[in-house]
Amino acid sequence: MTEIKYAVVCVDDDPLILQVLSFQLEKIIDKKCTLLEYFTDPLVALSNIDDLVAEQIDIIFIIVDYQMPNMNGAQLIRAIKDKYPDLACVMLSGQANAIQVAELEQDNLLAEFISKPWDESVLFNAVAPIINRNK
Repeated sequence: MTEIKYAVVCVDDDPLILQVLSFQLEKIIDKKCTLLEYFTDPLVALSNIDDLVAEQIDIIFIIVDYQMPNMNGAQLIRAIKDKYPDLACVMLSGQANAIQVAELEQDNLLAEFISKPWDESVLFNAVAPIINRNK
């Protein structure tokens, strides 16, 4: 059995979106050494990201929705990047605030932005370079 060395974290308040992401990401992620984590609450996700880092699991990238309860995706990405500046963050949203997305891009906090609904190939093209950089 291979030891888990990596993780991918997805945060979206819609469980159906997380289910679709799970189905799609399992096609391109090596599950023998990579943990796929899914959260509907951004605050729980933040806590679990800290746990993964404490366990010395490298997080390859995080996919974040924009419109969520407790904090929006831009706030979540800023909170993540404050602690882990090298972590790649991808926003997947149909309701993102264009100004906040532009600010994230200008501050080099956003690796990719993907609009909902998305095509699987768009997701793969967005995350493949991040995966290749981290392995």
